[in-house]
Amino acid sequence: MIARFPQQQPVTTDAVIIGAGPVGLFQVFELGLLGIRAEVIDSLRGPGGQCTELYPDKPIYDIPGVPVCTGEELTQRLLEQIAPFAPGLHYGQEVTRVERQASGRFWVGTSAGTSFDTGVVVIAAGVGAFQPRRLDVEGAADLEGHALHYRVSEPSAFADRDLVICGGGDSALDWAVALAPQARSLVLVHRRPDFRAAPATVAKLRQLQEEGRADILIGNLHSLDRDLGRLTAVRVQSADGLTRRITADRVLVFFGLHPKLGPIAEWGLELDRKALKVDTARFETSVPGIFAVGDINTYRGKKKLILSGFHEAALAAFAAKEHLNPGEKVRLQYTTTSPIMHRRLGVDGGSDSDSAAA
Repeated sequence: MIARFPQQQPVTTDAVIIGAGPVGLFQVFELGLLGIRAEVIDSLRGPGGQCTELYPDKPIYDIPGVPVCTGEELTQRLLEQIAPFAPGLHYGQEVTRVERQASGRFWVGTSAGTSFDTGVVVIAAGVGAFQPRRLDVEGAADLEGHALHYRVSEPSAFADRDLVICGGGDSALDWAVALAPQARSLVLVHRRPDFRAAPATVAKLRQLQEEGRADILIGNLHSLDRDLGRLTAVRVQSADGLTRRITADRVLVFFGLHPKLGPIAEWGLELDRKALKVDTARFETSVPGIFAVGDINTYRGKKKLILSGFHEAALAAFAAKEHLNPGEKVRLQYTTTSPIMHRRLGVDGGSDSDSAAA
């Protein structure tokens, strides 16, 4: 299908990377070494993918040369590493359409209305776009966006409100601690007395409870009370078997995220069990010019490891360079000795001509 451009002018670039997890960020680096400019798009509100959304503080031990780091630390190091290439970073928007143009380039459109005109596309979307795990009670969907929220974009919107926060992880407790000082009332509801959040945050919440500025209720939210469509209270079945009614006009739910392949399944790419099939020489999908690296792809012997994704990103970068410059030889050079790579990295002078490109 030939793309139809929207009214706004698309961003013109060499490559669009879908996914800002560790592999997607490293893909920026490998492309940048070859002189390929990239724009990065992610459905999450910031970089890091699973590493920062699901286990930001858990240690990672298998990154070469780094004995141990957290997901958040790895993300920050990768952002520092790609800084010389100044990629465009577009968070909080999902790629909804990828279409080949008559020129052979691609048009990429997002849920936020941003569009891109790009030579290649690299899908580094992990196991898909992450979606919040929703509250499964009657009427919840009707309240989304005004009384029921899965993300906090404007903390001030919750000032002087009766808040109920559901969840026991970092997000739930972080926001409970942050919002308690400005809320009229705040109750954290969690299904068990143990929390998965950082000990220091748990301690802060306990302190707020002792001061009477927040409360903790062990149980499950099972119904919502409404009056003329407005949320007035929630009902929680607590651990002792009793059902308690809690006054509330805003509910925040942090049950974690789950992956969803989403629009990727509709782009005409060959799939194998919800993963994109690629070759192991170029990591190209069934559509020339569209590559897939990291957990989103599959091939014989595939291992879902960050370090495997880094290897895939390196080979995909060389293949992308060949696709963008058909017929031109892409020579291998090393960052230790290559003047052009030193220039691109901002560590030395040197010519940035394509004749010297790796």
